[in-house]
Amino acid sequence: MAEITKKPIKITETILRDAHQSLIATRMTTEQMLPIIDKMDQVGYHAVECWGGATFDASLRFLKEDPWERLRKLRDGFKNTKLQMLFRGQNILGYNHYADDVVEYFVQKSLANGIDIIRIFDCLNDIRNLETAVKAANKENGHAQIALSYTLGDAYTMDYWKDIAKKIEDMGAKSLCIKDMAGLLTPYQATELVTALKESVEIPIDLHTHYTSGVAAMTYMKAVEAGCDIIDTAMSPFALGTSQPATEVMVETFRGTPYDTGLDQNLLSEIAEYFRPLREEALASGLMNTKVLGVDINTLRYQVPGGMLSNLVSQLKEMGQEDKYEAVLAEVPRVRQDFGEPPLVTPSSQIVGTQAVLNVVAGERYKMVTKESKKLLAGEFGQTVKPFNSEVQKKCIGDTEPITCRPADLIEPQLKKLEAEMSQWKEQDEDILSYALFPQVATDFFKYREAQKTKVDATLADKENQVYPV
Repeated sequence: MAEITKKPIKITETILRDAHQSLIATRMTTEQMLPIIDKMDQVGYHAVECWGGATFDASLRFLKEDPWERLRKLRDGFKNTKLQMLFRGQNILGYNHYADDVVEYFVQKSLANGIDIIRIFDCLNDIRNLETAVKAANKENGHAQIALSYTLGDAYTMDYWKDIAKKIEDMGAKSLCIKDMAGLLTPYQATELVTALKESVEIPIDLHTHYTSGVAAMTYMKAVEAGCDIIDTAMSPFALGTSQPATEVMVETFRGTPYDTGLDQNLLSEIAEYFRPLREEALASGLMNTKVLGVDINTLRYQVPGGMLSNLVSQLKEMGQEDKYEAVLAEVPRVRQDFGEPPLVTPSSQIVGTQAVLNVVAGERYKMVTKESKKLLAGEFGQTVKPFNSEVQKKCIGDTEPITCRPADLIEPQLKKLEAEMSQWKEQDEDILSYALFPQVATDFFKYREAQKTKVDATLADKENQVYPV
């Protein structure tokens, strides 16, 4: 009997980023993270995903925290573990394209402040929108992992995935991620996809999925058996639902097999115990809604990410048109087809979803068109895998000449101008980047930071001026 080659599967832990982004709207604070870092650092994770995605915006907007300060504190605590972030290509962590000088500077500062692995993706899988970030990461000796936004549709054949994976490897990516943001990848499709990619590239393959449709743990198992190198999991208190499969469950699944992770279940149990009260607190306050904890098979029926489904519901509720839900779900794939069949991930999912709502509510398709839909149809987000519906494009953008070049080629350098605009608030170089991505939100945060300092200074002055009886 042939000997089975031992190939331990590596684990990327998501509890400090995607898990709480998916389940509690990215509201975990730095203060809640810091006490458990020492234990997490002993686990032997491949990496801990702890920054990027929506954490940057949420820190500034809702938590009144400096995201750069969070990163530095996490870096100080994790002595032995690589730190990973999610980066939206030319969009960085915002929703528009930025000039190359801003992208390069953001990558440079992310790595300088403690990030090791930058997972870079584009919502259209337009690899031109990834080039600047990958080059910048390689220049700074960071690990550039390119993520393919996984989706279904006529254009997304095995040849498509193999071809784009090869281009990514040639671009200089150190690893490749299959980013299944909607939980659409089923177990046997995973076998087929990972096998195909392994034939196409030499670099390691990471699989990232969400439990939304209920198949994710089985999908991981089949992917690992097919040769996947890394899987993304979340500690059990913040796992399942719209988050990832549970770390402890996947560790136990592969124990004693050639894929054994070697991670210590007792240590993982101690970490889970730390996060459990945070989960209970979030459930009690309503921050964690039980709706996001179940299985939603409609994800597979409509190929719509769980977060997008809840967004559609809230949009219709605000309009008093909840009875139109099924009609909107049926309209989503039609709009997606008109818009060149893009993967449904931020920001393309919001663009397609909102347009579907307007088409149904207005009673006429494309009678009302959002400015984001117009930008997409004008080529401002990049190239889609299939052409746009020319009639729809004409109706929405008229005689506007769509751009065909890489969108960022049309953006002049922005850094100097941005620095001049916000110079009165600058306390560190990184502040320029916070302002670049979220000008109003960052300015509000800078004002808050200033007010807090004034308050502290006043308190200290009071203490110094106190007269104590002899």
